[in-house]
Amino acid sequence: MTDAAFLEDDLATRRTRGIKIHDAEGFEGMRAAGKLAAECLDMLTPHVKPGVVTDDLDRMAREFILDNGALPACLYYRGYAKTLCISPNHVVCHGIPGPRTLKDGEIANIDVTAIIDGWHGDTSRMYAVGEIAPRARRLIEVTYDAFDKGLAQVKPGARLGDIGHAIQAYVEAQRCSVVRDFCGHGLGRVFHDNPNILHFGRKGEGEALKAGMFFTIEPMVNLGKYQVKLLSDGWTAVTRDKSLSAQCEHSIGVTETGYEVFTASPAGLFRMV
Repeated sequence: MTDAAFLEDDLATRRTRGIKIHDAEGFEGMRAAGKLAAECLDMLTPHVKPGVVTDDLDRMAREFILDNGALPACLYYRGYAKTLCISPNHVVCHGIPGPRTLKDGEIANIDVTAIIDGWHGDTSRMYAVGEIAPRARRLIEVTYDAFDKGLAQVKPGARLGDIGHAIQAYVEAQRCSVVRDFCGHGLGRVFHDNPNILHFGRKGEGEALKAGMFFTIEPMVNLGKYQVKLLSDGWTAVTRDKSLSAQCEHSIGVTETGYEVFTASPAGLFRMV
């Protein structure tokens, strides 16, 4: 789940001072939580098709997580009443599952976080609902490629700004835009922790990365302009110009030599569009 609406409140109530550096126990905990979150999205893949009710997908995810002895992190988080965020078409993030059905030709991001023994595995990916238009497919490809560009920067000694710069430079070269209002975040035993991971920025700026840091990288990319607005439900963010938006997300750990992706799809389904 993206970290923006919660930023001010988290700084006061949930976040800890500074940036946590985790040990081997933390890596083990994050591997377990990340694997289950990825397996949840794998499980949903054959069900994301024209006519599916988004609330049915949410129910399937909730049952899957509970049946595997874990907890859905988003369920009742700050009043949010669902397990998933499902964000179709021009919804940037935090789309609320409900009676809406997904239609042929739509695209949708599905975001889930599972908790195992206090550790949070947070991930999202894009789904094509039936046959999608070339421009929608291109947007998704740009988003995943941008994620890869940011991930490639992760290693001890690199700067947070290196991640954002790599993502922004690639996206804008493709004549798309990077959303500014939402960002990635530190996580571990806290859902949204320090540091903030901006998906835009300047190379060489920001905190230096150190082995043991955990965070998400989750760029949101629009076909049109980057501006977004929040709907009256207090959660759903949409593009102001109603252009299509796409997002993908992994939970990452910085290692001594680079990075580890905790939420890799065991079935190889993360990038299937």
